[in-house]
Amino acid sequence: MAKLFFYYSAMNAGKTTTLLQSAYNYHERGMRTLIFTPKLDHRSGESMVASRIGLKAKAVAFERDDDLEILLNRAIAMHQKIDCVLVDEAQFLSKNQVWQLTEIVDQYNIPVLAYGLRTDFRGELFEGSQYLLAWADSLIEIKTICHTGKKATMVVRVDENGLAVKDGPQVEIGGNERYVSVSRAELLATGKLSARDFDRAAEVAARLSGVLMRPSRPKRPVP
Repeated sequence: MAKLFFYYSAMNAGKTTTLLQSAYNYHERGMRTLIFTPKLDHRSGESMVASRIGLKAKAVAFERDDDLEILLNRAIAMHQKIDCVLVDEAQFLSKNQVWQLTEIVDQYNIPVLAYGLRTDFRGELFEGSQYLLAWADSLIEIKTICHTGKKATMVVRVDENGLAVKDGPQVEIGGNERYVSVSRAELLATGKLSARDFDRAAEVAARLSGVLMRPSRPKRPVP
């Protein structure tokens, strides 16, 4: 039975490498995958995903308003069959798009593997990550370490001088020159978040585990 998996981590934990390895495993067995990547992140080139260690693959780039189920149907019409859907930078998904991924799993019986950040540089959930945490069948943490040696669970945005940035838009594309993965204690040490901020984050987590329910599935028109 197909499932929706969410693989989450801080920056530079090897999410894209793991995605590409999973895609390769399918291809090695003669199976076909469909990789989605957000159009706003084109550091690897148009409609491409690439890891820091040099692995890369072609992907279907999507925008925030795109219907992923429609894009899947186009791929099926072209290739007859899709055995697995993989999503890179899944934190940039909209709420509707996460719901569409659940449709792909439940209605098409196709497994979906989504890879992304859990929180932004302020320690707050991305929209895509919020609903993946709420609706995914399986949650898997990909671990990495802070420079202190502790497990890194948070991300710090830095300026051109390497100093922590406290304000700015949630989404700002960048790599090692712009973001550093750190432990929660190290993030607090930067002065970016107060204890009250983390209390609010804990309240959000509690809502995700108990109150935030997946909506009832709407009836879909017969094609």
